[in-house]
Amino acid sequence: MSVEEDVMKIQKKLTKMTSDDGTGQEEALELLKTLQTMAINLDVLTKTRIGMTVNALRKSSKDEEVISLCKTLIKNWKKFLSAPNTPSKESGGSSKSKKDSGRDKDKKDDKEKDRKLPQSFPPQSNTTDAVRLKCRELLTSALKVDGENPNSCGTPEELAEELEECIYGEFKNTDMRYKNRVRSRVANLKDPKNPTLRTNFLNGVISASRLAKMTPEEMASDEMKKLREKFIKEAIDDAQLATVQGTKTEMLKCGKCKKKNCTYNQLQTRSSDEPMTTFVLCNECGNRWKFC
Repeated sequence: MSVEEDVMKIQKKLTKMTSDDGTGQEEALELLKTLQTMAINLDVLTKTRIGMTVNALRKSSKDEEVISLCKTLIKNWKKFLSAPNTPSKESGGSSKSKKDSGRDKDKKDDKEKDRKLPQSFPPQSNTTDAVRLKCRELLTSALKVDGENPNSCGTPEELAEELEECIYGEFKNTDMRYKNRVRSRVANLKDPKNPTLRTNFLNGVISASRLAKMTPEEMASDEMKKLREKFIKEAIDDAQLATVQGTKTEMLKCGKCKKKNCTYNQLQTRSSDEPMTTFVLCNECGNRWKFC
């Protein structure tokens, strides 16, 4: 049985698995691993359209391992685009005119294959919407901040298109919500202090569908997350201090207004074997301080 026939059998099985809900894909990983070991060439890709099927599976699958392997296969197959085709040598002596004729024929065949190739590989988006195209340019630029990434699951253009399609799929239009969502992805992906987000998306750790819906807090750098946690803790402490009913006293004097109308609270802010901290509030001017 030829490689082309084997690939066609796998292609038919994978086609049945590309449902919208991503179900029935239990055997997908094994089939993809089989494809990875097969001697697939440009001619087989063109005739079987396996590239399109694998890409459809990638979009419908919810299994991160399946998605990653799909991207790897597509990336490897795309190398055929830049690989030079060596003309086959004819046995016996051939005249110069015959060799030239053979080269011309090979060039013509190459051009025919190049024209067919986009139908075999993941199809290009046919959108002509100026807003969407501009958003894809901005996302592509954000993904190119660090230059070429050798471990990337796809080109910046491909990943940007996939991300934009996920965002557009949520809103179904290019209104302000769509634009704001794109702007926030661009800003976070370009952020020089947050290279982890960009690298994780390029390497497939974060999927396009996930990144399209992440909140600003989820996309933030580790440094920003720690800073936010600090602010939140301080806000909680202030709120707790303000709501706990204190004890009024005239034994403490405010250093600001010099009045003795104060309220104090005691909280355990250190380890249990340490004494409690006394927080004092001036009821006259609102001045607050710690009393040790």
